[in-house]
Amino acid sequence: MKPLMEYGFGPPYCVWMQAGVVRKKVCRRAYQCAACPFDRAMNRVCRENQRAREGGREPCGRRGRFIFWKDRLRRLPLAKQPCVLHMKGEISFRACHRDFQCINCDFDQYFNDQYRVYTMVRPVEFANIKGVLLPSGYYLHQGHTWVGIEGDGEVRIGIDDFAWQILGPPDTLVAPLVGKQVCQGQLALEVGKKGVRVGFPSPVTGVVTAVNAEVVKDGTLAHDHPYTHGWIVRVFCKGLRKEIAALMFMEQARAFMEGETDRLCAFLEQETGTGAGDRATFGKAPRGRVPGSDWERGVRHFFSGSIS
Repeated sequence: MKPLMEYGFGPPYCVWMQAGVVRKKVCRRAYQCAACPFDRAMNRVCRENQRAREGGREPCGRRGRFIFWKDRLRRLPLAKQPCVLHMKGEISFRACHRDFQCINCDFDQYFNDQYRVYTMVRPVEFANIKGVLLPSGYYLHQGHTWVGIEGDGEVRIGIDDFAWQILGPPDTLVAPLVGKQVCQGQLALEVGKKGVRVGFPSPVTGVVTAVNAEVVKDGTLAHDHPYTHGWIVRVFCKGLRKEIAALMFMEQARAFMEGETDRLCAFLEQETGTGAGDRATFGKAPRGRVPGSDWERGVRHFFSGSIS
């Protein structure tokens, strides 16, 4: 049996495959098994096999070897029986202690309750720096990620508006799963576009407690609303006070962003021939300011340490 996480961020493999009942099957129903014809067919065959065994007959043929995926997992040692949330790719490995009866699982209830709470986003005030938005009350990391403090040691993390101005809407957005440790200054988020992958550092050290599933599904949300509905992960940070002391805040964050927008203006002037006089109206330019022919050069210029 290969749990989903052994495949990294590959295709969402069906639970029947992860349990080792079938050789290969990709889930195309976002793990909504009740709406899946394959799941219904497999359950029907497994019920037939179960009735045959209860009647003293051993099922034969290829279909006769199928058993329910939960029964297959129950053959594993308890410590290796994976939580269903792990199989769905929502958390890192966690052993199931409820015999796959999720309805009776306190952790499953907690996870879903927290997910609903975490998707609530408070209004944010912004400063406009040459067309780049800077949120009030947020902490900035020089790697263009931000921190919004939620309370009780938890923070929301995302990618700042300046980065999205360079990158434009992403093709893919990869985030660490719930339960994963992230470290301040180390790459934790990945944006993919045009075959280029750009990594962004975590601004704090801690454990991921929630992932914004809507953003991972459609990264355009992070591009369009980087500081509100486009948050990417929530992290519990045990040493939050020490962590944020290393970040930029208020006037320091503003000065940093002014410097970055000046660098972007200079880059465009050099690469595209935009005149210095255009800086006054630079903020009126559309999002995704680096022209297509210069896009990858611009990405490498601003994110050279994290691009592949």
